[in-house]
Amino acid sequence: MALEVVLPFGPKTWTLSPAAGPVYALDLLGFGRSSRPNFATNPEGAEEQFVAALEEWREKVGLEEMVLLGHNLGGYLSAAYTLKYPHRAIGAVMSPFNPLAGLRLAGPLGPMLVQTIRSDFKQKYASVFDDNTVSDYIYHLNAQTPSGETAFKNMTIPYGWAKRPMLERIDQVQPDIPVSFIYGSRSSIDSDSGQAFKKTRPDVEIRVIRGAGHYVFADQPDDFNQAVLQILAWTEKENKDEGAKQRELPHLDCHTGGHRV
Repeated sequence: MALEVVLPFGPKTWTLSPAAGPVYALDLLGFGRSSRPNFATNPEGAEEQFVAALEEWREKVGLEEMVLLGHNLGGYLSAAYTLKYPHRAIGAVMSPFNPLAGLRLAGPLGPMLVQTIRSDFKQKYASVFDDNTVSDYIYHLNAQTPSGETAFKNMTIPYGWAKRPMLERIDQVQPDIPVSFIYGSRSSIDSDSGQAFKKTRPDVEIRVIRGAGHYVFADQPDDFNQAVLQILAWTEKENKDEGAKQRELPHLDCHTGGHRV
């Protein structure tokens, strides 16, 4: 089973690789170093474009099934993909989005501006980089022509609330697909939505990482990675148990006039 990581950035996630199996970290369509197309202006159309791009990527990579682990918009789209392609995905959904589109107006002062207003980025990734690599990377990504950011804007109302709330649809995820939520205890995004879903799906896993803010994977990378590995182990067990149940189902042979049909 492959773990497909949908994160705009998050180097510490790579520490999952040895224990979790293959890890695929990719930029969503319209973000990072992925192509930047013109998205539909209506939320449903934009969502379909994101999901279609993810499915096209899966086909080209050749994965039969995968665990989807998404943060921010990636979490929303992980759920959307799972709804459309339930035979391909198992969703681990995280929580909203923090665009830095204003950097385009900063010109050559942009990198310094990122270092100033988001000095926490350097601290979060201090164990990986000891210079301004992360802040420079974020600046150059966000200084490009807006694409995914425009789609996100078209899919949301002010403050990042979705025009097509996933909470109103996520109960349509097939019951044999494990779903997990990971939150940071200090994040402005609380676990209310996950708890609401758990009322209809008691088997839903909810993890809260102590001391972590919105960027759970960067704030508390070791605890985050441990939580993900535990979720993967649980997911694998659930899949094996489900497979065993399917194999135990009685096979029905129907005969008509001495011929099996």
